[in-house]
Amino acid sequence: MTKLYSLFGGTTTDTDVKSVEVNQIVQMEGYSYSRYVVYKITHNDFGYHYHLINLRSHDFHQSEIIKPLSQKFGIGMYYDDKNIEFMTEEEVAKLYAKAQAKRVDEMEQQRAEEKRREEVRVVGREWLRNNLPADAKAIIVGRLKQDESDSQTDYFASSTLSNVILGFSKHTRDIFSEMRKHASNFEGTAYLAEYNEDYEHREKYSMGAGYYLGESKYRGWIIEKEPIYNRERTIEEFAYTAGSPDGIHIKLNKSGKASNNTNLNESEQQPTAQIQSDNLQFEIVDYSEKAIALFGDTKPIKDLLSAMGGKFNPRLAYKETKKAGWIFSKTKREELEGVLNLNNNNK
Repeated sequence: MTKLYSLFGGTTTDTDVKSVEVNQIVQMEGYSYSRYVVYKITHNDFGYHYHLINLRSHDFHQSEIIKPLSQKFGIGMYYDDKNIEFMTEEEVAKLYAKAQAKRVDEMEQQRAEEKRREEVRVVGREWLRNNLPADAKAIIVGRLKQDESDSQTDYFASSTLSNVILGFSKHTRDIFSEMRKHASNFEGTAYLAEYNEDYEHREKYSMGAGYYLGESKYRGWIIEKEPIYNRERTIEEFAYTAGSPDGIHIKLNKSGKASNNTNLNESEQQPTAQIQSDNLQFEIVDYSEKAIALFGDTKPIKDLLSAMGGKFNPRLAYKETKKAGWIFSKTKREELEGVLNLNNNNK
């Protein structure tokens, strides 16, 4: 006799006792509330196993425990013991055919996607072998995080939507000033180029997220430093990122090779642009290689600036001091100047 113990109710289920029959309708309770049909039942040393098909999504599923709905306790698979439902063999056969076709289609899509990803990795491996500096000890990486937390269940997690290579380093020390220098290489992380103590996260402890620069480890762009312990392993790890169309955002030296230094020379800065009206005054500054900064009377139009993709920072460098302003990608300059002129003309 095989028994499985419930984690919550203290009840036991004898998996050597068959609870439902083939073609019977069962349902998930406490989670998705989906309905399934039992298309096959197998048995081994661990008891009965019920093979199911989701009636809505046509996905295959399996369960070892299916209990009467009258004994419902928590999340689980149940059958309505007061109103037992069955499908005909013909209906189940048609449903099984649809589920099989969906599985085959998904497998073909997975193979095609893996082929595509490998083609990207081939390009990335070649680029890294040619451009990863011999003296590089670490890679500076930008990661776009997506929040997948559920506050109702106290579940906190995130996933990474995208990675970009921002630069290389000759050492493995975690230094935020170094991360900020590389932040300006990419539009998504440009606003992290200026000092903001709240963006510096030191979580090198058990269950911590390590050292990273950004607003939150759960959402938005963050910058991290990945040490290179094994060159070939690192190349393989970052091959897909390096081969992606928008995966590399680093400064190249005069020979066209990747550089370990992403500092901007003051001589590379372009003149500022000033926009004035009777009431408001703005100043647009080429802030870094790929970013501009907007200073001035921005409070009345802060919602507009945010909608345009601007990032507000209360401590931007401004004429050897700190001043509140907005960071934009350089690609936004013409649009920004047009909007500010239009805004001023309407005053």
